Amino acid sequence: MDNLVEKITTLNIGKVEENVALSRYTTYKVGGKARVVVYPKNAQSLTKLIKLIKNEKVPYKILGNGSNLLFSDKVFEGVIIRLTEFNDIKFLAGQKIRVGAGYSLMKLSLQAAKKGLAGLEFASGIPGTVGGSVYMNAGAYKSDMGYVVKEVKVLTPDLKIITLENKEMNFHYRTSFLQKHKDYICLEVLIKLEKGNKQAIEEVIKERRKRRTESQPLEYPSAGSVFRNPTGMFAGEMIESLGLKGKKIGGAMVSKKHANFIINYKKATSSDIKKLIELVHDEVLEKYKVDLKIEQEFVNWE
Repeated sequence: MDNLVEKITTLNIGKVEENVALSRYTTYKVGGKARVVVYPKNAQSLTKLIKLIKNEKVPYKILGNGSNLLFSDKVFEGVIIRLTEFNDIKFLAGQKIRVGAGYSLMKLSLQAAKKGLAGLEFASGIPGTVGGSVYMNAGAYKSDMGYVVKEVKVLTPDLKIITLENKEMNFHYRTSFLQKHKDYICLEVLIKLEKGNKQAIEEVIKERRKRRTESQPLEYPSAGSVFRNPTGMFAGEMIESLGLKGKKIGGAMVSKKHANFIINYKKATSSDIKKLIELVHDEVLEKYKVDLKIEQEFVNWE
């Protein structure tokens, strides 16, 4: 890895950090160290980096705000790529926004509201990046990115930059083309919104923020909802009915405020959180015969 870090640095493609605690970059505030973290300056820099990584045959992971990832406590012996420099935003004619993959989704929602653009109110409480939200097809309040994304500019596995239209992105509940084709990297997104009343939009955002504060354990590190809601059912209600609110393993706990949240309440390790997720999953499966889909992606557990 030392040789690889030296080669990456020589490319002069952006900031390079070594031996970085992943707890800095995940909303659970857990995880081992990353051997190297790279912040490419632009698409050309990213292309050079991916080419080198593939030639060296080392693992890599694109990391946004780390809001849906659970890294193990081990060292990640590969390259973490953060697209924080991909943060340009342009408001275009026809209620369109062109925005970089590294831009904050919450910030984008608020910027759209200030311009009187409706359609992104659902995203005002989602703590991810634009790229991460497209990858996951993040959503809330019966809406998601699939409703507002018009085009996605991506870097392909053979290092070409192409544009995928909405229908090619295959958006469905909490999934997209990118989730099933992990070698494609989101670079930029074109979003289409509607004209709206600025005051009304901001009122909706304010009301939803109040509702989140009252119903979700925002005072603790978490990754939001742990499990997807099965069709016609609510994961949180099933978990609560089993008496699992307040259940602890190490420093991880099923939130007493919302049963579908697992929180890092007392210096939890990644293993604490993973064990608790698996325990809840297995108890729901045993009681309800429902195989809950875990929202979080487990990374570096092999």
